[in-house]
Amino acid sequence: MAKAARESQPRTSVWLESKAHRRRGGGQPSGLDRARITEVTVRLLDAEGLAKFSMRRLAGELSVTAMSVYWYVDTKDDLLELALDEVMGEMRLPDPDADEDWRDQVRALAWEYRTLLVRHPWVSALVGVFLNIGPNNLAFSRAVQRVVRRTGLPAKRLTSTISAVFQFVYGYGTLEGHLSARAKAGGMTVDEYFQQALSTVTAAPQAADVMQESQEIMAARGGDTVAEMLERDFEFALELLIAGIEAMVARESEA
Repeated sequence: MAKAARESQPRTSVWLESKAHRRRGGGQPSGLDRARITEVTVRLLDAEGLAKFSMRRLAGELSVTAMSVYWYVDTKDDLLELALDEVMGEMRLPDPDADEDWRDQVRALAWEYRTLLVRHPWVSALVGVFLNIGPNNLAFSRAVQRVVRRTGLPAKRLTSTISAVFQFVYGYGTLEGHLSARAKAGGMTVDEYFQQALSTVTAAPQAADVMQESQEIMAARGGDTVAEMLERDFEFALELLIAGIEAMVARESEA
């Protein structure tokens, strides 16, 4: 009963509470701090993925006991939230006050977010799981909101616009990250994995019609490598969204 009650509690945040205190006996581990623990956590998540990550695995990488790690964080979730905000800081954010077209700034934010999701495939699984109120995530959210405000859309349309652009980027980057992870797991390049998958699916009779049409569409798009194809698709899809924002700005001004 008590366990069920605890599990039903809303998830808190490492950024809301002071959790750097010592919780168990013993002194502060020598040569260890929260920044070092977060750095190694990110490295392990990149190398091995979220499913294989554990506090025991982290402690082994740090050459300390698991209890030493808990001197700095209360839970594994705290550590994952710290890692999530750490990598959010890798994005280069445009200055919303700069004399720059909002369209270019939306493009820059979208490309940075997509790159982050592909570089760190585990990030997509954690976005939305936590409150995401660390300093780097707040900086990204602030930049997005201020740039989208500059489009000229009324305030009541801003959340929908942000969702249209950045949920698209989230989905695209997530799938692209999955593709890279599958290729890596199979010991192949992304191009090798793509060709193998294409051959396998093409050989399935039930997929023949769909694959024939898909191959015609892909041939028309062009691109010699998977990277080139993905770049072309992302760029054009993003331009569709920007054109849609422009059209809605014009519609709102006429209303």
